[in-house]
Amino acid sequence: MTRSALSGIKVLDLSRVLAGPWCTQMLADLGADVIKVERPVAGDDTRHWGPPFLRDDDGETTQQASYYTSCNRNKRSITIDMATPEGQRLIRQMAAEADVLVENFKVGGLKQYGLDYDSLKSVNPRLIYCSVTGFGQTGPYAERAGYDLMVQAMSGLMSITGHADGEPGGGPLKVGVAVIDVFTGLYAANAVQAALHARNVSGEGQHIDMALLDVAMAIQCNQASGYLASGKAPTRAGNLHPSLAPYQDFPSADGNVLLAIGNDGQFARFCAAVNHPEWSADERFASNSNRVKHRAALLELMKPVMMTRTTAEWVTLFEDKAVPCGPINTLAEAFDDPQVKARGLRIDLPRWGNGTTAAPDGVSTVPGVTNPIRMSGTPITYRNAPPSLGQHTDEVLREMGLTDADITRLKTEKIV
Repeated sequence: MTRSALSGIKVLDLSRVLAGPWCTQMLADLGADVIKVERPVAGDDTRHWGPPFLRDDDGETTQQASYYTSCNRNKRSITIDMATPEGQRLIRQMAAEADVLVENFKVGGLKQYGLDYDSLKSVNPRLIYCSVTGFGQTGPYAERAGYDLMVQAMSGLMSITGHADGEPGGGPLKVGVAVIDVFTGLYAANAVQAALHARNVSGEGQHIDMALLDVAMAIQCNQASGYLASGKAPTRAGNLHPSLAPYQDFPSADGNVLLAIGNDGQFARFCAAVNHPEWSADERFASNSNRVKHRAALLELMKPVMMTRTTAEWVTLFEDKAVPCGPINTLAEAFDDPQVKARGLRIDLPRWGNGTTAAPDGVSTVPGVTNPIRMSGTPITYRNAPPSLGQHTDEVLREMGLTDADITRLKTEKIV
């Protein structure tokens, strides 16, 4: 049996919504045993963030939101009321055996339960404790709650996303996915793995402080560095690239098509393919910097030509000429794309056993998107679908040494 990269690593997941769960799903995909602690009855907030909702095996809509399933694959769910002393004791017992703990409570929110880093460090000095917050553990905003949309606005990301003021649909725009949460989860997963490696040398764990605002500033890469170099804040430009041309969408005969020309050679091949080699010979367009400078004149020439063929015809024309070109798909079209299908990017995972017995909640499988990491030696593993609320409570408690009588009592007292 192939060993996963993080086999043997135990992760205690106290996080909710997206950024923290995205981090722990990444660790789970890499082979870590992730136990997700949720509130009894309610569970993670995103279990109720619908529609859309999952459908059961009969095709009927359930009350289980699909949002939750996007970031909780390969985990085991246990419900514990951490507001109770016995619930806190159970979590401390789990933390004592864990390698990693990930949480996204407000700064200081877990201290009242004795579940903050300093408290748990005394129980388990090897523990890697990752805190995910809106603004970090320090600074004037540390106590504030932070959400992806708020941070997209505060960080300047919305000021460079969308069409320019005065254009149709102009104004600041959020990205279509909670991209700051997702990137924060990815950065956090990287940090956790780095801390695990450092622990191999030092023998000690550490505290990781991840902030959505920090990540939002960092991922603006060339836009941020351009501002820092020039002192001029970039503005919204729709689908134009501020430093490349032509690198944008164009109307085609039947919709829209995207060109992503990143160098002079690609532009010369494009010009030859559309029977306008004189464009690449024109001094105004011979180099990328000149094309950016004379963008308006170039687009005036290109737009009528790009409307003479359908999107599919353009893609076919450029396919063997190393000119980056593609359609602007809906998600339905993207999942139907031959390349997406060939890479197996949709996956349907069993949630209840091997399918030989009926699912207690009627949902035996859950669809999702595969992890994009491909490793030859320690591949991503897909063990189970995102769990139903408390699906593994009994299993995990038994692993901790509790008897059936203990578990029955905890349920009766509503601790689990």
